[in-house]
Amino acid sequence: MTTHDERAQTPDVDRLARSMLELLGHDDDHDHPAGDSAAPGSWSKAPDFAGDPHRAAAIREATARDRERYLTSGLVSVDCRFCHVSVQVKKLGPEQTSVQWSSGATQRCAVFSEIRATGGDPARARSCPKLTDSIRHAVAEGCLEEVSSAPPPGDG
Repeated sequence: MTTHDERAQTPDVDRLARSMLELLGHDDDHDHPAGDSAAPGSWSKAPDFAGDPHRAAAIREATARDRERYLTSGLVSVDCRFCHVSVQVKKLGPEQTSVQWSSGATQRCAVFSEIRATGGDPARARSCPKLTDSIRHAVAEGCLEEVSSAPPPGDG
């Protein structure tokens, strides 16, 4: 049950909203076109080059290349010596490794399967120790650089 004191402390939402509108006004930035070629109501700040289809196509291609480079730069395929799944790996330093798992590899990993069989969630596992051993072995064999020499995927 609500007491009179509790009701007095609870703000009236409608009154609060009206006071905010009086203070800040009714302006809505989402309805203003951005740039010369943005469609009315567009939130995009970059022009879409709708009037220049060649430039728009070139930008789409460059964006796709940048995305692919960002996602795959320096990655090397490493096979787990225990369950033979293949993952993409990039060593960023002696203690830092980037591992890209595919959904199929996650499903076939013997360690992750064991975790699932006991009711656990492999997404909560820090890593697969068998794959960690395989990555160390790949570095020792020279199949994977201990620190990737691939250029960073930034603007370079």
